[in-house]
Amino acid sequence: MNIELRHLRYFVAVAEELHFGRAAIRLNISQPPLSQQIKFLEQTIGARLFTRTNRRVSLTVAGQHFLIDARQILGLVGAAAARAGRLHHGESGELRLGFTSSAPFIRPISQALSSFRRNFPDVHIQTREMNTRAQIAPLHDEELDLGIMRNTTLPDSLAWELILREPLLAMLPSTHPLARSNTVSLAALVKEPFVFFDPRVGTGLYDDILGLLHRYGYTPFITQEVGEAMTIIGLVGAGLGVSILPASFGRVGLKDVVWLPILEPDAVSELWLVWPRYREMPAVAKRFAALLTAETVRECAVNHKPK
Repeated sequence: MNIELRHLRYFVAVAEELHFGRAAIRLNISQPPLSQQIKFLEQTIGARLFTRTNRRVSLTVAGQHFLIDARQILGLVGAAAARAGRLHHGESGELRLGFTSSAPFIRPISQALSSFRRNFPDVHIQTREMNTRAQIAPLHDEELDLGIMRNTTLPDSLAWELILREPLLAMLPSTHPLARSNTVSLAALVKEPFVFFDPRVGTGLYDDILGLLHRYGYTPFITQEVGEAMTIIGLVGAGLGVSILPASFGRVGLKDVVWLPILEPDAVSELWLVWPRYREMPAVAKRFAALLTAETVRECAVNHKPK
């Protein structure tokens, strides 16, 4: 049965207008071809759809039922086309996003997530909080579309771009003598008991911060090893030592902890956006990446605006 969508559109137009002339004008075709296509449709179906007289056109019983089905078919096709278009343009679908525990505290990232949710409510965002090294395997296996992680060694199968550079800050108990200073040096910090990450956890901050200390020839006296940054903050607040974390964690606002700038100029940590190199990035991921870049640029412009 060689019925095309245009036949259904022609039929619906005539059925709604009940006038071949008006239907032809609506379809922007001439009347004779329209009449021929309706006859072809009736012959193909094997049923009369219209009763025609010199004065009026009306639907037969078969035509009335066929109109219901034709509208439904055209509606389904239209919905399918719209759905495909929205998927192609990244306006619907699913975004699978991995991110480190510090990511929600970084303003451009939280703003990008909020803006993305607001602008594209039909996209389901599947978020997975994972430390840096834990994101590598699911990104490599294409179980994640994007990863937000700290700078680390990546396999060739993954590509990345810099999101931002974030200051590393010293973290001290509010009762510590150094807490009254405006800044602190690494040399002063390494003399204190250090609360730090367990190396088996796999956070990128472990290598990042130890690398900073080792560049200046320092090895911290680590007395507590824990798995989460929030635990480090809590233990420092309890007076069990000092530590170093990215500035974004300062938004936690624990009153028992003081955050101080570090004197050494390279006390920074990079945050990366990472994705599978050999797979075309899904449209939703491209949209989020563009939005994140825009928010980062906006944040930098605000921070560097003359006072």
